[in-house]
Amino acid sequence: MTEISLNVLDIANNSIRAEASLIEIIIQIQRDSDRLMITIADNGCGMTAEQIQQVEDPFFTTRTTRKVGLGVPFFKMAAESTGGSFHIESTLGVGTRVIAVFGLSHIDRMPLGDMNSTVHTLITLNTQIDFLYRYCFDDKEFTLDTREFRQILNDVPLNSPEVSAYIKEYLQENQYETDGGYLV
Repeated sequence: MTEISLNVLDIANNSIRAEASLIEIIIQIQRDSDRLMITIADNGCGMTAEQIQQVEDPFFTTRTTRKVGLGVPFFKMAAESTGGSFHIESTLGVGTRVIAVFGLSHIDRMPLGDMNSTVHTLITLNTQIDFLYRYCFDDKEFTLDTREFRQILNDVPLNSPEVSAYIKEYLQENQYETDGGYLV
């Protein structure tokens, strides 16, 4: 993959296939410690200890449409190639948490990419699922929680044109207020 946001999209899609009703995506950029940490957590079906070990194998997948699953192994390789780390925690029947830590200034780190479009796409194409997105840059952060949007909007769907446009604008404006346009 050419950017980290595509890895996030792939892992979030795993959460969707795991029948999660809530997916959390947290981006933490810490320049003082030269670290970019990505956390994706869900309340889906979870995995056994054996499945956790297998999921990092590119020749293991639970999907029936293909025989390989490269998303998790590529994400792990991308993080570790920058001097970072990769960890999966999961409990059967409870959910899964994936944590990838990247060396922020490492020459081999892929760009973060367009996280706003990734999050917007996930929200508007999966309206039955709630998303909690946190973007942290040094000591500033913002949060988008679809549960709060649903309370305000009542029965207006998150993928209606007006709401979709608002979500996209909300993500862009708040990211810029948080990081001042810093290119990650």
